[in-house]
Amino acid sequence: MPSARIYLEEGAKRVFAVSLDWPGWCRAAPTAEAALDALDAYRDRYTAVVGPGFDPGDLVVVGTVPGNRTTDFGAPDARGPWDAAPLAGAELERQVAVLAACWAAFDTVMGSAPEALRKGPRGGGRDRDGIVDHVREAERAYAPKFGTRVPPRTPWDEQRATVTGALLAAPTGTTWPLGYAVRRLAWHVLDHAWEIEDKST
Repeated sequence: MPSARIYLEEGAKRVFAVSLDWPGWCRAAPTAEAALDALDAYRDRYTAVVGPGFDPGDLVVVGTVPGNRTTDFGAPDARGPWDAAPLAGAELERQVAVLAACWAAFDTVMGSAPEALRKGPRGGGRDRDGIVDHVREAERAYAPKFGTRVPPRTPWDEQRATVTGALLAAPTGTTWPLGYAVRRLAWHVLDHAWEIEDKST
């Protein structure tokens, strides 16, 4: 039976449970047990994004890394020994395709969401367009960390094409290891897609 390789990023206030093989499948909670439960609870929601090929089996924790202030703020920021392994070839293409599926899910949610979202603690008081601007600008800010740059005011489809090309070029020696870069990009866009979705009801 297949199993899902998961690592835990443990901060002082927050723990992320992160899939190594399925970018964007990543949830956080105050404890490791709760984070794993949250990740497991999002199987169906993640399947709706990436398709029926997602069938990871049981969660298997392959390691734990210490978090930092960014972890506690709310973003997975730690790297581990698994990031030393190169991500290339068919597996790189598959993971970048998963990132593209996360972008598509974001676009679908954005296209049907009202401009004004229900207010709440998650994401503060931003409405739809504020979240969209934040995600787009965050991706532009991330780009130099994996070896490329996106000029300000670049149309989002062109920005995504630049990001995709940079990732598929399999750069080395970058600030962010390639596997982590794909995970961080996918987590960020998908987490905000789900935020918009949740606050639209």
